[in-house]
Parts: sequence; structure tokens; C-alpha cells
Amino acid sequence: MKFQRQAKILDLIDRFEIETQEDLTDHLRALGYNTTQATISRDIKELRLIKTLSAETGKYKYTASNAGAADSFTTRLRNIFRECVTDIDAAQNMVVIKTLPGLGQAAAMAIDAMRAPDVVGTLGGDDTVFAVMRDSDSAGKFCTQARDILK
Repeated sequence: MKFQRQAKILDLIDRFEIETQEDLTDHLRALGYNTTQATISRDIKELRLIKTLSAETGKYKYTASNAGAADSFTTRLRNIFRECVTDIDAAQNMVVIKTLPGLGQAAAMAIDAMRAPDVVGTLGGDDTVFAVMRDSDSAGKFCTQARDILK
């Protein structure tokens, strides 16, 4: 649940201008996550979120820290992926990823956040992720890399 919530937090701060922990808590509760201020505070610390000035509104909002955190962010995504995925297979340029029940969207968000150039897009369901790759070679390489992460 923690990894799914943290993946959703990364998605929310990417899509919305979230100014406070209370705003973040409200967004998560609207999506069905039962969170507390202490939980959100720990998630912000673990994800190394910072506040930056929004160019659009002139207000401060949460964003993922870029300064020195790229390795940490990648590690976090790998952990989310590792905790969710149970099996992975490819057919031509398509990859099907099986996850634990309820974690398909978290795995899809982790893949999207990795911003791999060969991933055209993902679709996450309850326990399955469908990823479209640029070509069959890309699908094969992605499966190999994903299986290495799972080990």
C-alpha cells in the first residue's frame, strides 16, 4: 500500500499544483487512500519532495527534487516495481506485466515515471499492466531489464 500511495503522490504532484500537506491529503483521500498527516510527512521525506515556485500561479508547490536525488528517485521506482510485479512477458512490441492485486496502476506509474524512451505508453489495470514499446527489440530489452530488477 505504501508503494502504491507514494506512486500516486508522484502522479498527483506532477498533475496538480499541490501547495500543502493538507492539499495532498485531500487529493489522496478523494482517491480512497486513508492517510494521516504523519504518513504524508514521511512520504514527502522518503520521496524527497521539495517546494518550488510555480511559474503559472506564483505560489509554492510540491515537486520531486532534482538536485542529487536522481539516483534515489530511480531506486524508489525500482522498489515500487519490485514490490508490485509477479511476472512479465512480451509479444512483438507489447509487454504484459502481472502484478499483485490492486497494484497494476502503481507499477504502470513507476514505468511511466522512468521515462524510458522506448516505452510508447502504459495502461494499468487492477493486476495487469499493458505496455506498448517502439518495436519488438525494445520489448525484449525491457523484459530483460525488468527481470533483472525483479531479482
